[in-house]
Amino acid sequence: MSDIARRALIASAVALPVAGLGRRAKAQSNTIRIGVLNDQSGPYRDTSGTTSVICCKQAVEEFGSQGFNVEVISADHQNKPDLGASIAREWYDRNAVDMILDVPTSSVALAVAGVAKEKDKVHINTGAASADLTGKACAPSIVHWSYDTYMLAKSTGGATVRAGGTTWYFITADYAFGQQLQRDTSSFVLGAGGKVLGSSPYPFPGTTDFSSFLLQAQSSGAKVLGLCNAGGDTVNSIKQAAEFGLTKNGAMSIAAMLMFITDVNALGLDVAQGLALTESYYWDLNDRTRAFNNRVKAKTPENWPNMIHAGCYAGTRHFLKAVQAIGIADAKKSGKAIVDKMKTIPTDDDCFGMNMIREDGLFLCPTYLFQVKKPSESTGKWDYYTTKVTSPASEAWKPLAESGCAFVKA
Repeated sequence: MSDIARRALIASAVALPVAGLGRRAKAQSNTIRIGVLNDQSGPYRDTSGTTSVICCKQAVEEFGSQGFNVEVISADHQNKPDLGASIAREWYDRNAVDMILDVPTSSVALAVAGVAKEKDKVHINTGAASADLTGKACAPSIVHWSYDTYMLAKSTGGATVRAGGTTWYFITADYAFGQQLQRDTSSFVLGAGGKVLGSSPYPFPGTTDFSSFLLQAQSSGAKVLGLCNAGGDTVNSIKQAAEFGLTKNGAMSIAAMLMFITDVNALGLDVAQGLALTESYYWDLNDRTRAFNNRVKAKTPENWPNMIHAGCYAGTRHFLKAVQAIGIADAKKSGKAIVDKMKTIPTDDDCFGMNMIREDGLFLCPTYLFQVKKPSESTGKWDYYTTKVTSPASEAWKPLAESGCAFVKA
């Protein structure tokens, strides 16, 4: 294992209940370990990062003592697939980690999923968008929570075309996530009779200046600039588009194909107002979402949870219910056994309500097309969204028959 990987494994940990090293070693067979693996220093540090760890620990705290201990560790994968896979292998093989959580950046997620499949260990992905996690890269021990490229393309892309945005130009993060999101969105645009006039793929990570790509988009004459990126890249793209006047006088609209409330907060309502975006969770949806947010916001006051963070909470909660149901001895033997049980138990939590995990491992829940409020419409901190369209779980996601998951029976 490389020195970089070893340094990345230096992580915060919490054990419930707290135990000394001797007792912890003795009780290893009675301890479930969860590893939160994500970007804690790069463009996805706010959309994922330490808030994901906080939300995972919140679920552990609420689960309480159920006859076994739970320990949470975390590490920064630096958006590098080789590093992510190396950490996953180290955790599963040497650190007795039973479930890896979060993992934004689809290329890293797919690498970690490969290790989880090989080791028969659980991977609950809440941070990556690639629909391949429950498609060609699916495995019986993998669950994909919160969102994917198909859902985003259908919700945000479909609504934009219906509103008259029939010609598109894409700026795309050039790795698995961005490429697949552009493909999925393009299929909805073309299917609705629209046209794709061009695209500018850019190197990820490391790109901060989007000016040349924005000028190409502007010169294309497209009505819609589709941003197939996320996190800090989306924020920078929108800020620079405003500086170049791309949207002035309605010349071009922006479709942020993956955007989070944390991004809106970073932009400010003056810049973000009017943008359409899709999330499966928002803190102000209902009494249950507000109750969850009230429990965690004091722990992360400057970065309220988005759908990735909510997925970390909900996924951990449901995982622990399944472990309790089958018993810790069987749970530590097989990740597939845990996920099989997760699929038979309806999910129920304050972030998403009552839902289910489909046979291919896809978490099915309603999704929401939001419009970002004007500054004059916001009544307080993080009051950013107006709900425009609610899509039921039965309509929001790719049909099972089209998933391409090899272990799902036709």
